[in-house]
Amino acid sequence: MLSSSLRNKREIWRISLVLSKIRRAARELLKPEAEDPKRLFEGNALIRRLVRIDVLDENRMRLDYVLALKMEIFLERRLQTQVFKSGLGKSIHHARVLIRQRHIRVGKQIVNVPSFVVRLDSQKHNDFALTSPYGGGRKGRVHRKRAAAAANKDAGGDEDEDE
Repeated sequence: MLSSSLRNKREIWRISLVLSKIRRAARELLKPEAEDPKRLFEGNALIRRLVRIDVLDENRMRLDYVLALKMEIFLERRLQTQVFKSGLGKSIHHARVLIRQRHIRVGKQIVNVPSFVVRLDSQKHNDFALTSPYGGGRKGRVHRKRAAAAANKDAGGDEDEDE
């Protein structure tokens, strides 16, 4: 299985449940005739939804291909995996920490859920949050402390000796 740094088995079960619901819906839609209006309407809606999150390719837009989906495809669409693959995190574990500590945004929204499913159109908008020290926001506590100490040493170093 993919090294996706899942926290526990519950995350696997949750993805498995979503996948089983999608497969069940596809099986139910494959039962009626191909020209059935319900099958056409709901089948196209299901396929569009899967294409939007980039689980299903544009050239495989049929209900038969929905039944062949694997859990690894859904794991690839998680925000944690996308942050690591885009190079924002040094490792898959570091990506999870960055997300939980609110350093990552998708579009304009800060997301702190590693299992967030990234859509195809918002995949290119994954970046550091504007308020994050990584994204040019306020520097961290240690950085500010060292900068203040360096400023005091440069400006006030002589005053300490006089007292």
